[in-house]
Amino acid sequence: MLSLLVRILCIWQLINSFVRLSHCSLSFLVFVFVFLQLTWLNSHLTKIWPYVNEAASELIKMSVEPILEQYRPIILASLKFSKFTLGTVAPQFTGVSIIEDGGDGVTMELEMQWDGNPSIILDIKTLLGVALPVQVKNIGFTGVFRLIFKPLVDEFPGFGAISYSLRHKKNLDFTLKVVGGDISAIPGLYDAIEGAIRDAVEDSITWPVRKVVTILPGDYSDLELKPVGILEVKLVQARELTNKDIIGKSDPYAVLYIRPLRDRMKTSKTINNDLNPIWNEHFDFIVEDQSTQHLVVKIFDSEGLQSSELIGCAHVKLSELEPGKVNDKWLKLVKDLEIQRDNKNRGQVHLELLYIPFGMENSFTNPFAPKYSMTSLEKVLKSSTNGIESNGNENEFTQKRKEVIIRGVLSVTVISAEDLPATDLLGKSDPFVVLSLKKAETKNKTRVVNDCLNPVWNQTFDFVVEDGLHDMLMVEVYDHDTFGKDYMGRCILTLTRVILEGEYKERFELEGAKSGYLNLHLKWMPQPIYRDS
Repeated sequence: MLSLLVRILCIWQLINSFVRLSHCSLSFLVFVFVFLQLTWLNSHLTKIWPYVNEAASELIKMSVEPILEQYRPIILASLKFSKFTLGTVAPQFTGVSIIEDGGDGVTMELEMQWDGNPSIILDIKTLLGVALPVQVKNIGFTGVFRLIFKPLVDEFPGFGAISYSLRHKKNLDFTLKVVGGDISAIPGLYDAIEGAIRDAVEDSITWPVRKVVTILPGDYSDLELKPVGILEVKLVQARELTNKDIIGKSDPYAVLYIRPLRDRMKTSKTINNDLNPIWNEHFDFIVEDQSTQHLVVKIFDSEGLQSSELIGCAHVKLSELEPGKVNDKWLKLVKDLEIQRDNKNRGQVHLELLYIPFGMENSFTNPFAPKYSMTSLEKVLKSSTNGIESNGNENEFTQKRKEVIIRGVLSVTVISAEDLPATDLLGKSDPFVVLSLKKAETKNKTRVVNDCLNPVWNQTFDFVVEDGLHDMLMVEVYDHDTFGKDYMGRCILTLTRVILEGEYKERFELEGAKSGYLNLHLKWMPQPIYRDS
């Protein structure tokens, strides 16, 4: 034990010396960890584990128990620890990496594996007054812990504070057992407690949450977790989803989240019997670290009272989103976000994303045409971020977004189509276009152009739009027939871009068609209306 302390002191002295000389460069930290070596670290961790266990067990119990109570299932009256020790088996570090952020801090990431034998007993009481001791057993964990040494200073030990967090939770397995009984005797109890435990771990220590330990006196409030912006998400549609039903088609719905906490996860409505669902739903998410967080989208097939079946999932890194600019994305659905070995076509999901950092009012300009004056939507966003900056309340932003209706006139010119599929026996078609606003339920249609696969219409239609942020334009192409009409394909357009840009022309590929494109010209004439709260 004495030799370990001497070695640690030597290392800290080296740290202090190098910090003074080079402000803790990457090369120096690599040198330190070559000096330490993982085998040496694991060996000494095993030796000192009894002391770590005694100190860490009480610390974890005190910090996790209030959060566990916060996620207590409604079927329970109380949920507390009656015993908490980490056991005799020390975790093992299997990898280490050093990250320099180019500023006044250094980040270390340690990959850890733990198949422990902890003694954890939960004292739960049901609403009926029944007390049950529940043991948490067979814990298996693999993940990456992040340590942030910040700020770097020129006095021993070389940094002012340490922030620690569970950066990535690769695997967390455990079982629950009622001491002297059967947990399955109370239906739903196992799943409820398991969910509460996972939520507590996510909310207490999983990144971007971080615990700050002060080493030297100072103000380290800037290291603590705090909201930095809002992510606006429009779930537009999905297409070519895998059919999970034997009879009929899947009934898809979407679950979206940045942090997988129950009160922060958003669920769309279910579209019955449709592999190409259109949702057109808006969601808001709090962003706490744009550089590392991402938006996850999971599409499920609803099975009524039974458990839903996952169709596919996708994610978007928030670091890829340019602040203040609407990002239109089609994302390929995969089976698993961790294991990228899925070549099966599970469909695609269509999102519109707008990331708005708090306090960006001085830099928010027209994201598509900066030479033009700001549109109504931009003015709304600017006034909203002004409110956030002055009051520091991100909920005010969300409320203001919900209080605003973007009203105006949408002018759509159907210019032409190209390479339409032939539907007649002679290799021709008689195409016409039907335009409709989904929410306003107004329709218009072009004239029929006979015997043509590259028709030209040049017809303009005006739509009065009552709620531009939440409406969408459906443009469908049909082949005119003596006894009716044959569907040829469609384009689905949100109004976000035309509201922001004011006017644009675009060549759109027809969905659901073997071939074909539509050339459209869209123009927006805004008239904002503010709804009283």
